[in-house]
Amino acid sequence: MAEPKLSFEESLSALEERVRKLESGEVALDEALKLFEEGSALARSCHEHLDAAEQRVAALTRGTSGIEERPLSEPED
Repeated sequence: MAEPKLSFEESLSALEERVRKLESGEVALDEALKLFEEGSALARSCHEHLDAAEQRVAALTRGTSGIEERPLSEPED
């Protein structure tokens, strides 16, 4: 059974928790590897959430002819 997809905030919190454990230096090698793997997956999830949010914002950017899609990096006129 697949795990439910976490929200951005839940993924970020879980990632921060794993980083704190790894930074403590008090985990065994096997546990550190497991935490690193989980952290990598959580970081990927955060990036996916941010990419989706960026696409939504780009789709709702107001232009001279009303709402039009344009990349976020494009400067405002």
